[in-house]
This record gives sequence, C-alpha cells and structure tokens, in this order.
Amino acid sequence: MTYNEFRLESERLFKLNTVVNLPSEDKLEKLYSLTRIMLEVNEHMNLTAITDYSQIILKHYIDSLSVSAYIPENASIIDIGCGAGFPCLPLAICREDIKITALDSTAKRIAYVQDTADKLGLSGLSSVATRAEAHGNDAKYRESYDMAVARAVADLPVLCELCLPLVKVGGRFAAMKAAKGEEEFARAASAIKKCGGARERIIRADLTSDGIEFEKRCLIITEKVAPTPKNYPRNFAQISKKPL
Repeated sequence: MTYNEFRLESERLFKLNTVVNLPSEDKLEKLYSLTRIMLEVNEHMNLTAITDYSQIILKHYIDSLSVSAYIPENASIIDIGCGAGFPCLPLAICREDIKITALDSTAKRIAYVQDTADKLGLSGLSSVATRAEAHGNDAKYRESYDMAVARAVADLPVLCELCLPLVKVGGRFAAMKAAKGEEEFARAASAIKKCGGARERIIRADLTSDGIEFEKRCLIITEKVAPTPKNYPRNFAQISKKPL
C-alpha cells in the first residue's frame, strides 16, 4: 500500500470510528512508517498476526488511540505488557505532550519497540524490560505514573494488581478490553478496591470497517483514590493462582 492509499484508508476508517479523531498529516506519515517497519520486522520476529494495512489501521492504530481522550495533558504513562508496541507507539506518535514508558518482560520485544521509537523520532517514549510486579515493587517507580494502560494482557482482576500499584493517588488505570470486558469488570471489584481504586466506569469503543458489523471493544477506567497496600503486587504466581 502506498502512503496515499494508506492516508485515504485512514480517513475512511477514522470517519467510521468516531471515538478517535483523524491524526494530522505528519502523524499519519509516522503511522505509515511504523506500519512498514513493523511488517518488515514481522518477517523474522513474531510481532503481529495482522498484516493487512486496513486491519492494522483499525485493530492496532484506532484501537490503541481510543484511550487517548482519557489521558490527561502532559501525563506520564506506563504501558504494561506493551508487546509489539500497542498502544504505546501510536500514542507516542499522536500525543507528543505525554511521556510514556513501554514495559514488557520480553527483552526482544522491548528492543524492537525502543528501536522503532528511535527510528520514528519519538523522544517521549522510553522502555524497560522487566516484569510489571517487579516494577511496581521498586520504590523508584511505585505510584509514580499519572496513568497506566494495558491492552490484551491479562484478566482484569490480575491486571488491577499489576497496574494500580504503579499509579499515583489521583491518577487512573485504563484496561483496554474486547468482548469479555464487562464480564471481567464484574469480577474485578475486590481487586480494584484492595489496590486503591474506585469510581470505575466502562466506555464502549467498538470497532467497525463498514459501519454495519462491529467488533466489541471497551475501556475500563479506574480512578486511584488511595495508596496501594505495601503487600501488593505479589509475585506473579500468586497473582495468577489466586487473584484478589
């Protein structure tokens, strides 16, 4: 797909999915460059099963950017389990005001994310290869971020214990979920409360490529109202075996 074709397809898809505004021309150019880099690396490294340009725009870029409206201006963000760079890379491209940390336990993926950010000139993105629970127990980072985001990482009760310890009191955590998001939300009340969260809300962010068929998506936003007790997060084996 040429850049002009990419731009026209982006205009079409962003118009259909009104939860996100169409990025400016310079940002679309960077998203196109990101696509080319990702697909080239994907030939020898398992980054994504989605290789069609239209589907990348919809399911990686529009989906990732759906959280942008809920990120405060000039905020410090951590993307937990960033994988191939979603949502952190599209957010770093389209929200130049924020500082975003990409975290993943897989060093090869973090190296790819940082190398791609460097190639695209995304000075607001930094990365760290570590486990979320280790990062959350590090005094340097614990309760230091304005917001944590996580997309397609783990069940919500597990995510709450991984993410909320990293968020400042007064900050927020956004879980980006698909069809089972509301079901997970119903099971997460205890984890949210125990980790200092409250005032949760669910925001629909469904995706469509034709305006007729929709794929269910939602954002689960939790406000951090109290410090997370010092005994959280536990080690991951405990978290996954017995969620809060």
